[in-house]
Amino acid sequence: MNWIRDVVTPKIKAFIGVRSNIEENLWTKCPSCERMIYTKELEENMMVCGYCSHHFKLSIKARFDSLFDEAKHEPIQIVKVQDDPIKYKDTKKYIDRLKDARTKTKSEEAIHIAQGTVDGYNVVAFAMDFSFMGGSMGLSVGKSIVKAAQIAAETKSALIAFTASGGARMQEGILSLMQMPSTIAAICDLKEQNLPFINVITNPTTGGVLASFAMIGDIHIAEPNALIGFAGVRVIEKTIKQKLPEGFQRSEFLKDHGMVDIVVNRHNLNNKIKQILNYTMRK
Repeated sequence: MNWIRDVVTPKIKAFIGVRSNIEENLWTKCPSCERMIYTKELEENMMVCGYCSHHFKLSIKARFDSLFDEAKHEPIQIVKVQDDPIKYKDTKKYIDRLKDARTKTKSEEAIHIAQGTVDGYNVVAFAMDFSFMGGSMGLSVGKSIVKAAQIAAETKSALIAFTASGGARMQEGILSLMQMPSTIAAICDLKEQNLPFINVITNPTTGGVLASFAMIGDIHIAEPNALIGFAGVRVIEKTIKQKLPEGFQRSEFLKDHGMVDIVVNRHNLNNKIKQILNYTMRK
């Protein structure tokens, strides 16, 4: 028990009349350089550390606002499915985990879809929310990705993804694994119309998401030092009985080995996407 934190501090606050609604998270510690950053300044800097350029997680709203022209975009309703289709339970019922995730994130699922223009080009974009059950892909997420690809094809739009996921959602069993081929098929249909699919890989993108639609982009952009891989490092090392090289499964390593096309700082991401759209969407 930390008596200073748990006993002394509450008594001091009560004595001097500190209001409970005063914001306490004024500072954020960078996990990379360990410096304390004023949270408001961090948010104004697109959640990038001003000292070492460490990329924190960025909210879905901030993603879309920074992507679309003048931050204007229309949300697209995700596909709703039956909750807990296989009645899964481990230490907790899956239905209860869903309720907790929805309460915590104030989102229906681990994906959001929007459409608008980027540099004047029609774009459909979807972003995965890692704070919702690790951004895992279940029936709703998979079907929503298919819907996004179909809308992009119908409206002659580019499709842009922001992936952040731990993989397929184990609580939906084989139904979640079936989303891997279905998302690939939908995006391949989009490509047959010569419409681009640009995937922005953020930290982390792993498991069944990486093993499906996340690796079939026309262009793979990664944010700096993002974790990108199918299985964990320890699992791989135990399997192959070898020590993996430094930085394995990070953006820069994957770029050097051909799995990622470019690694782009978040501040330059929008301009890079516009440049790619100018090459791929210009008639």
